[in-house]
Amino acid sequence: MVRRKLATLPGICRIAALLFLGLSCSKGDDAEAIRKLIDKGVALGEKHNIGELMKLATEDFIALPGDLDRRSTRAILWRAFNYYGALKIVHPWPSVEVEPDGKRASAGLPFLILREDRSFPKLKDFSHDPKRWLEEIGENADLYRLDMELAKENGRWLVRRAVLKRFTGWSFQE
Repeated sequence: MVRRKLATLPGICRIAALLFLGLSCSKGDDAEAIRKLIDKGVALGEKHNIGELMKLATEDFIALPGDLDRRSTRAILWRAFNYYGALKIVHPWPSVEVEPDGKRASAGLPFLILREDRSFPKLKDFSHDPKRWLEEIGENADLYRLDMELAKENGRWLVRRAVLKRFTGWSFQE
C-alpha cells in the first residue's frame, strides 16, 4: 500500500518520502524484530528447547534475580520446564523501546504460564489489556513479567539482561 502511494508522487517527492520512511521506520523495524525475537523465545520455551533459547542471548547474558550467568540460567530453565511439564505461554503485546543509537533496546513482557491442559480462549481478545487478562485468568495460572535489555550484535537483536518478576497479587516482585 505504501509503495502504491509512493508511486503516485513526483520524482523528488518520492525520493524525499523514501528517505523519510527509511529514517522513521528503522526504529519500528527494530521494534518488530525484537517482537519476533520474543515470539521465537516463547515458542522455544513452550518446546522446552533450552539450547535454541540460549542462542537468543548474548555471551555475557545475565538473568536476575540471582545474577545468573548463561550456565546457571540453563539449569534454572531445566528445573522450571520439568516442574511445569507441557506448558503454554500466553502474553499480550510486548512493550519495546529502541534507544536512539539503534544498538540498544528494552522490552517488557507480562506473560502467563499455563499447564497445557488449561485453556482460556478469551485471552486473545485482551492482547492489549493486561488488566482484563488478570480478571479472566484469576488464580488459574502463574503470572510473570520479564524485563529485558537487548543489544544489537552483527545485525541481530539478542537479550543481554533479563529480570524475571513474579506477580504476587499486589505487584510484580523480584
